[in-house]
Amino acid sequence: MQQEVSVYLFLGFLESGKTKFIQETLEDPRMENGENTVLLICEEGEEEYSPEKFGVGKVAVVTLENASELTEENLNAITEKYKAQRVIVEYNGTWLLQQFFDAMPENWVINQMMTFFDANSFLSYNANMRQLVFDKIQMTQMVVFNRFKGEFEKQEFHKIVRGISRRPDIVYEYIGGKAEFDDIEDPLPYDINAPVIEIGDRDFAWFYRDMAENVKNYVNKTVRFKGMAAVSKKVPKGHIVLGRHIMTCCEADIAYDGFAVNCNNLSDGVSTRDWLTVTAKVKYEYNSVYRSQGPVLYAEKLEKSDPPEDIVATYY
Repeated sequence: MQQEVSVYLFLGFLESGKTKFIQETLEDPRMENGENTVLLICEEGEEEYSPEKFGVGKVAVVTLENASELTEENLNAITEKYKAQRVIVEYNGTWLLQQFFDAMPENWVINQMMTFFDANSFLSYNANMRQLVFDKIQMTQMVVFNRFKGEFEKQEFHKIVRGISRRPDIVYEYIGGKAEFDDIEDPLPYDINAPVIEIGDRDFAWFYRDMAENVKNYVNKTVRFKGMAAVSKKVPKGHIVLGRHIMTCCEADIAYDGFAVNCNNLSDGVSTRDWLTVTAKVKYEYNSVYRSQGPVLYAEKLEKSDPPEDIVATYY
């Protein structure tokens, strides 16, 4: 069997602070554990490494000039050449993460994934290169906002990260070295304990995700929301699917997501693409819409309604 190789993956755009962090990490003598280490550099910014300062003994520095070099064959060759037991990757901010996953040898195992952003340019990157920002946050364990300033609104940064994933810790690192962990609570934008949980049009994406992740919190509760109907032969008799098109990252990933609704004979005359407001009690049971167990809404009231102002639901 091949020996397992530990991978430490550092993501972010140029000048986001990746190089400085990796340099400081490799200078720390506590990182010395006798393993053969490869520093795999996938982009070169203004800041350069100083290998002579590394506190880790055996570090081979390897640079990939372009994405075409990111292949399983090349990564296997690097592993073999340097007898690598640990690989630290400074990943290119313009390369999609899936390129790396597709190229990873079978014995490479990701132990840590961190993403760095320059706080001064983050909002602009998110507005203009949303797909790349999403790509670097969706699976990471920690997001670090470097060069953070007191006048910045943490909530604005927090909201973007949490709209992509609830998984990562968030750290704000100020000029001068002070660092603060994000402690902003994420209350739902609706009252889950209300007699009827009212879901506003702009909150559907959050509702859909929270229902998927925490369905037991909704069982036997009553919800009311607006959605677009889907009716087909694949949907069980007496049921419809009611949901919205949701954009998670960018226009390319817009998809229709909805819930199975047991209409209790209220769906006469309902057609696909009709906009409806449903008031329903939530159960958790098998339904062929999901081909497994899932939230099934038992409609108490079903009314035709106007479309929401924004047809596509988003997290931000």
